Amino acid sequence: MTTILYITDLYYNAKGRNYYEEDLFITSRLKQHFNILIAHPQQVIAFLDRADILVYRNTGSILGYEEYFKDFLHAVKEKNVLTFNSFDGKADQKGKQYLLDLQALKYPVIPTVENMANIEALGNPEKYIVKLKNGADSIGMELLTREELFEVKPEGKLIQPWINFEYEVSFYYLNNEFQYAMYAPNKQKRWELTEYTATPADLEFARKFQIWNNIDRGITRVDACRLQDGSLLLVELEDLNPFLSLELLSERKRNQFINNLVIALTQMIPEKPQVDKVLD
Repeated sequence: MTTILYITDLYYNAKGRNYYEEDLFITSRLKQHFNILIAHPQQVIAFLDRADILVYRNTGSILGYEEYFKDFLHAVKEKNVLTFNSFDGKADQKGKQYLLDLQALKYPVIPTVENMANIEALGNPEKYIVKLKNGADSIGMELLTREELFEVKPEGKLIQPWINFEYEVSFYYLNNEFQYAMYAPNKQKRWELTEYTATPADLEFARKFQIWNNIDRGITRVDACRLQDGSLLLVELEDLNPFLSLELLSERKRNQFINNLVIALTQMIPEKPQVDKVLD
């Protein structure tokens, strides 16, 4: 039976989400099909030789162990470890530079600049959001007035206009195939999600970013905000360890996603060729 090394931080504290509940659920279902080993993201290097596939899931922000994470990626490449997600994404796997890259390519993303010299490109919004370029889970994020922004003059960070959007919506992909969508009807409670029926236009929007990222395998979440005029803008393209909100899905959709995940992981291990028995 194929052995999976499942990477998660069961004690990671994230606002509005219980990472450990999601990963305990997923592993409880995967163990019906695979041998499961669970490892902490800061201890995983020692166990890379113990499994056939490494599944990188709810590990939280890597801000607290960036050097270890770099060593981990190096070890994965050196040992040619099969990973899910694959570490070939261009989005959150590499920080927030992709927002600037996509903006330069005229993709529909929230306007973003990385220094005060270009601040006028954002117009004159009521407030500004300042983010760490390698941030996650809202760590280090600030909401500033124009006066406060010019007083702080942040450099090396991303600056975006505060947008009065209607709601946030997320599209979830598994190996480049759309699985489901969730949205937060109350924008003040972004993690109180419910299922969302995506329109063809919605899926066309999300698919553009999925194609651009071109990740080989894994789970990707495309986060967007719905503007007052009905259009969508990209907020985040999460291709490292997206939280899936599985507990909020209907039982049918939750089972369907897990079944698709099992199939995707099973297909990662090539079948061994049959060898004809040699007669004496």
